[in-house]
Amino acid sequence: MPFDIGPVIACRGRRTAVLASGDPFWHGAGAVLARALEAGEWVAYPAPSTFALAAARLGWALECTACLGLHAAPFEGMLTHLRAGARLLCLLRDGAAPARLAAWLCDRGFGDSRLHVLEALGGPRERIRATRARDFALDDVATPVAIAIEAAGPPGLPRAPGLPDDRFVHDGQITKAPVRALTLSALAPRGGEMLWDLGAGSGSIAVEWCLAAGGRAVAVERRADRLAGLDANLAAFGLRDRVTVIGGEWADALPDLPAADAVFVGGGATAATLAALWARLRPGARLVINAVTLETEHLLAEAAARLGGTLLRFELAEAKPLGSFRGWVPARPIVQWSVTKCA
Repeated sequence: MPFDIGPVIACRGRRTAVLASGDPFWHGAGAVLARALEAGEWVAYPAPSTFALAAARLGWALECTACLGLHAAPFEGMLTHLRAGARLLCLLRDGAAPARLAAWLCDRGFGDSRLHVLEALGGPRERIRATRARDFALDDVATPVAIAIEAAGPPGLPRAPGLPDDRFVHDGQITKAPVRALTLSALAPRGGEMLWDLGAGSGSIAVEWCLAAGGRAVAVERRADRLAGLDANLAAFGLRDRVTVIGGEWADALPDLPAADAVFVGGGATAATLAALWARLRPGARLVINAVTLETEHLLAEAAARLGGTLLRFELAEAKPLGSFRGWVPARPIVQWSVTKCA
């Protein structure tokens, strides 16, 4: 895992058959092979997928069920789907994976979830057994294996941007939840798009970008201690395969970055770095920069006058104890410049 197409490609030019999953283009090897071959070199004959067979056995509506390939991905990939009352169908790697998944669910408060262990569906060895995650004791699970989850537990991960700050490992230097929500709104994530998170810190912007629409990101951070926290956050949300982390100054990394659909600058903005960044952006790319210092505010105001876009000022305050009463404690005001490059 993942499937190695090398032996198949080595047979190029000869009649070759590949026995893949029932539907090789749904979490299977089909798309990987198709990308490596010309259109006229291959033909596929799909059969019912594991998901279709599982739904047929359990009576579940697939359009109401999250279908996930966890055979080559971490369990954290379930986080955006896992909530009380949710149904999930998950492909797993091997016979030991269901027990690990049950333990993972218990650690996150989903021990009461009902699990259907689906072994060798569609064949003579087919077997389906049910148990609660907290009671999991099956030690003879055969492959290929999938698991169906009827989730019982906490409400799950909110889907709107602005996750609580305590969901992230950070050293205090983090784009706070309300500002993060406004920043994600300005970045306007769309499915499959690429974000540059420059001066990423904890990586909270990159994480929420990927969670919002399933996009990808490059996070650039110069401080080694913050890189460790960033990696921990990516692991916690199952996003290591969707966020590329680069250590160093983001201005130095610009020439080698893949084309971006959106860019967030969390630190390191100067007249020189902003000019280099603007020159690197392709038409249609969206840029968002937040400023907390007067110098950066001045830089953004000047850039907005030349390049257009929108300037917003956020002034937030939080109610905190003041003697036996409560009072408003203001945060530093933030100026945000957002702009789309036209040409």
